[in-house]
Amino acid sequence: MQAEQEERFQEFVRARWSRLVRTAFLLTGDAHHAEDLTQTALAKAYRSWRRVSRSDNPEAYVRRMLVTCNSDRFRKRRVTEALTAAPPERAGREDAVSRADERSALLGALAGLPPKQRAVIVMRYWEDLSEAETAEILGCSPGTVKSQASKALAKLRAYPGLAREGSAVSGQGGGT
Repeated sequence: MQAEQEERFQEFVRARWSRLVRTAFLLTGDAHHAEDLTQTALAKAYRSWRRVSRSDNPEAYVRRMLVTCNSDRFRKRRVTEALTAAPPERAGREDAVSRADERSALLGALAGLPPKQRAVIVMRYWEDLSEAETAEILGCSPGTVKSQASKALAKLRAYPGLAREGSAVSGQGGGT
């Protein structure tokens, strides 16, 4: 890779690392897997950076790589996930504790979804992508995104601790 292309890639990584790791965390439910997944996707992006950088949206291209690498993880090793019910404790105010409880419940509910449904929920609602953008990243049709989102949301609504009135999952809040 030429020095100019190398510099562009490094700028891309510096600017988007935390966002990509966050997306990977939502896909895997584990911080270590998320970092590994992000590094794997970025290594693949590095090898084909000319093609990636010429795309309309390099970040979307790399997000698709994240989803694909995560799916490959299940196909190749038949990984069973053992996600924790609660994130690590953090110091903070009392409302931070209630947000942590809500986040913990949401992460637990996400962990219970099949990988494809989880990917749809993460891309569509957490990353706030359109159905078309989500379909492009996941390599499926917008109709598949709609049906997978519908099934996943139904499961999330039935999850204990998330079906509270006024919550985004119950369809009362959030605006998604």
